[in-house]
Amino acid sequence: MDIFDKCGATVREVEKAHQFGIYPYFTPIESVQDHVVTIAGKQYIMIGSNGYLGLAADPRLKQAAIDAVKKYGSTCSGSRFLNGTLDIHVQLEKDLADFFEKDGAIIFSTGFQTNLGIISALGGKDDILIIDRQDHASIIDGCRLSFSDIKKYKHNDMADLERILHSLPQDRAKLIIVDGVFSMEGDLANLPEIVRLKRKYNTRLLVDDAHGVGVHGEKGRGTCEHFGLLNDVDVIMGTFSKAFASLGGFVVADKDVITHIKHRARALIFSASMVPSSVASAQQALEIIKSEPERRLRLWNITEKMLKGFKEIGFDIGGSETPVIPVIIGKDEDCFAFWKMLMANGIFANPVISPATPPGRALIRTSYMATHTDEDIDTVLTVFRGCAEKFGLSKK
Repeated sequence: MDIFDKCGATVREVEKAHQFGIYPYFTPIESVQDHVVTIAGKQYIMIGSNGYLGLAADPRLKQAAIDAVKKYGSTCSGSRFLNGTLDIHVQLEKDLADFFEKDGAIIFSTGFQTNLGIISALGGKDDILIIDRQDHASIIDGCRLSFSDIKKYKHNDMADLERILHSLPQDRAKLIIVDGVFSMEGDLANLPEIVRLKRKYNTRLLVDDAHGVGVHGEKGRGTCEHFGLLNDVDVIMGTFSKAFASLGGFVVADKDVITHIKHRARALIFSASMVPSSVASAQQALEIIKSEPERRLRLWNITEKMLKGFKEIGFDIGGSETPVIPVIIGKDEDCFAFWKMLMANGIFANPVISPATPPGRALIRTSYMATHTDEDIDTVLTVFRGCAEKFGLSKK
């Protein structure tokens, strides 16, 4: 038995997908990731990006990154814990804490590392972590690294969450961890009920709001603000790779929690710090989120049009109420065929199959940006309608 045997099986699967022309991954994009992208010299309408505010092409972010490289160089060559902290790291953390009305903040090099770091730092072998079955992979991996007991409740099922909480011993520390926006199907966590249960059963709450910050809430502070619960959520995690159009992640919480994370999170202590260009572009994006609410308004106008349009065509879009809108196809092979037809018609979207979704619930994951034009949206709906008719998914 050779540990590399599994590699051959993967290679055969990938080669088979290439042979049938349905391999959708690692597609090289030759342009900035805006509402339209260039692939192999051809233009595609991009509805597969998480750049919700359309800031990747914003000249202010580009200039901020350039200026940071000129002043600080390309990297910090070390971890935040030792030589890798710059004054701009500290300033961004202060501004994030102020933005969320929390006592402290800490930034990580990626969003994935943020969850690995904070969950494994807060959880220990004597603790219990309670998670939604559809939480992000970074949450699951962070829980594994913590060596805590892990309990999973049915997706957004508050009765099942309470059943689990009621069964747990009162003398053990507990933390509920949930996505604010579930990234595959765009539905929201039932935060009001989760907060009620957190209080009832004396536990803490961490919300991963990677897809909510910059998009939801009056001031763009995410799903916690959307539900009026900023002060009721103990720890809020976010990422810079989506609405902020940069790279990195952050957590905001009470200062004691942040101090603990800064000195216990292995993903922070043993990893190189966020590079200057990413810090500067994230800082600029934060200022735009605070000062240009019209971007969110435009994004929500587009979202409402797409939600309505897909429903009129006859698609099953699950419980989405966000700019992440799934088009549920069913079988994996049908999903790949649908994706291929979209690409042939100049639409870039993301096919998602099991295990990222439950078996038989393969979907086309679509997501929207404030920079999409009305013409873009009309074209997308027209192409989807044509594909739906060919696949028997449209209303008769």
